[in-house]
Amino acid sequence: MPRKILIVEDHANTVHSIKKGLTEQHIEVDIALDGKSACNMVLQSHYDVIISDIIMPEMNGIEFCTFLRTKGIKTPVLLLSALDSTDMKITGLEAGGDDYLTKPFEFKELLARVRALNRRNKDAAESDERHVVTIGDLIIDMSNKTVHRGSGKIDLTPREYKLLEYLVQKKGQVVSKAELIENVWDIDFDPGTNVVEVYINYLRKKMDRGYENKLIHNRSGIGYYISDI
Repeated sequence: MPRKILIVEDHANTVHSIKKGLTEQHIEVDIALDGKSACNMVLQSHYDVIISDIIMPEMNGIEFCTFLRTKGIKTPVLLLSALDSTDMKITGLEAGGDDYLTKPFEFKELLARVRALNRRNKDAAESDERHVVTIGDLIIDMSNKTVHRGSGKIDLTPREYKLLEYLVQKKGQVVSKAELIENVWDIDFDPGTNVVEVYINYLRKKMDRGYENKLIHNRSGIGYYISDI
């Protein structure tokens, strides 16, 4: 169950009805009477789900959703509207809305949709966490294949990234040249090749140069490993 919800709605009876039902479910509720006020609120507080009308003064629900997504705010939005046209639903969803409920509605349906959005959002957040790995001040987003160290982005070639990703998956373990050749280059191991050394050197130049704390290490005669210790 969500803990805190923002209702963006200018119709007093609708606001009262939804707030009463959510409060009875022990959910904290904030109210904004228009999209412009809601923008300020979402920049200052965290909400598990947002319930927003589409037709509002100052800034409508479509514009509000667009604002959220351009700011990188991923909070799920349940859009409300008396307009039941397919075009309006598509417009709302394409602007960043996550679900659409037509007025009038029963509160139990709204609550079920809110619960579903909250559950989906938590699952997505947990998935994102699993795909973001940190080693010291190094951050690897395995979903987007991006790498940052400190405040700077590190641009890697696909092969460099694949090598880094494999070392990260084996964090703290010494990985042999043969294992790297097999899993990063997908070829049979040739004892005479120095391709691993070359690419390890590329990574060190991009990731460790200028930093006192080195992340890529080697154990002579055995292999390589990544660690912030």
